[in-house]
Amino acid sequence: MSAVEMIISGRKKDLGGFSVARVLPYAKRRRVGPFVFFDEMGPAEFAPGQGVDVRPHPHIGLATVTYLFDGEMDHADTLGVQKTILPGAVNLMTAGRGIAHSERTGPDARANGHKLHGIQVWIALPTQDEEIEPAFAHHGADELPQFDLGGATLRLILGSAYGKASPVKVRSPMVYIHAEAPAGSAFDLPQAAGDLAVYVVSGAIETGGEPIGAGRMAVFNPGEAATIRARQDSRLMLLGGADIGPRSMEWNFVSTTQARIEKAKADWRASIDGGWKNTPFAMPPGEDEYIPLPGDPDPGPKR
Repeated sequence: MSAVEMIISGRKKDLGGFSVARVLPYAKRRRVGPFVFFDEMGPAEFAPGQGVDVRPHPHIGLATVTYLFDGEMDHADTLGVQKTILPGAVNLMTAGRGIAHSERTGPDARANGHKLHGIQVWIALPTQDEEIEPAFAHHGADELPQFDLGGATLRLILGSAYGKASPVKVRSPMVYIHAEAPAGSAFDLPQAAGDLAVYVVSGAIETGGEPIGAGRMAVFNPGEAATIRARQDSRLMLLGGADIGPRSMEWNFVSTTQARIEKAKADWRASIDGGWKNTPFAMPPGEDEYIPLPGDPDPGPKR
């Protein structure tokens, strides 16, 4: 039996000069450990005056993690946090009972033109943590463990693996790694409880007897040992961890119950109708736009 359970190809969506490849959730694989969402953003190149503008939108029951290979992104949320993320650093936003945030290209990058390439994941919170207070954490690239293994260079973004531990606080056992693997390099999968998967950002690998090309994720059978061999110079993301149980997911909301998602939808509508004053959700400082629920009236961007 192959160590690989299935291979998932990213489904690309053009957002107007900016493409996103959605890998998770997938019809036959809703999550890998606690990872319920996996998007590759770009690669894209923006001309001067152009950029990304993701208007304020809400989340509950999850933590979002943004990690860039190229470019930069400005984050603003209802906690008052305003932070620019650069390649190799980590922005982890814990939504808990509810938070709203925006993601935009900053003024300098927009004026000069820039590239953008990265990964965004959503991690479902354990049941007992779904309603915790929202929080935000930033860790620079120099804070994350980086080490060589089998000729590849690995950066441990989240969790524990290979005897290393990331300083980023997580709430369930997991592993999330960025690997740069030159052609001919090879390393074994980390030992981890639960699910494991590898996503090929660029290049090509072989693992479990299966060739895996760029834009594809190999999900491994639980407990199976496997070696990742780079057939070309490759950029990889390894992810997985303990299964925290089924989750409902609709739009930007994740919860163990559909009823909680319905409440979050009602809270977002009430916040819009209430003009963000003494409402369940607030507006990030400096923002006056929002993304409505799918199907609701959209005022469109003002900028």
